[in-house]
Amino acid sequence: EGFIEVSKNIQVGDGLDKNTSMGPLAHDRRLDAMSNFVSDAQEKGAKIKSGGHRKGNKGYFFEPTVLTDVPNDAKIMNEEPFGPLAPIAPFNSFESVVEEANRLPYGLAAFAFTNSAKTAEKISSSIESGIVSVNQPWMPVVEVPFGGIKDSGYGKELGTEGLEAYMQSKFITQKSSI
Repeated sequence: EGFIEVSKNIQVGDGLDKNTSMGPLAHDRRLDAMSNFVSDAQEKGAKIKSGGHRKGNKGYFFEPTVLTDVPNDAKIMNEEPFGPLAPIAPFNSFESVVEEANRLPYGLAAFAFTNSAKTAEKISSSIESGIVSVNQPWMPVVEVPFGGIKDSGYGKELGTEGLEAYMQSKFITQKSSI
């Protein structure tokens, strides 16, 4: 319920407006993609708890959308939406969470929320993802590496790891002359 309430209070709009907390999608094709994800999930039994529609009729704005009771065969549970969609599915065990998180060939970023330090450590090391953020949203900063694994990317951007692609390593050995 808290997640749903927060999503309803996200200010969507012009990214240059200081009151805006979420800007537009990249282009008009993403609007159709978001609508398709939502309608597919609904057809398969998911419930829309917030959002679910384009916002306004100008620009590429889509409401922050929370879906519950989303089955695994819904498109949103199998493809990266690259839009403001949050599918929520129940789980019965830690193992089932890890299995679901690692089921797909994607691994850019994962987010977990827990009050247990033990669970935080366990989930961080169990999820196959280039980035794991526990108990906080995370935004890339220049000092740390950014990049996924599996089909979500090769290599890293930012941090010292991001420089490695531009560097040529060379090993030189020399013996003193006799």
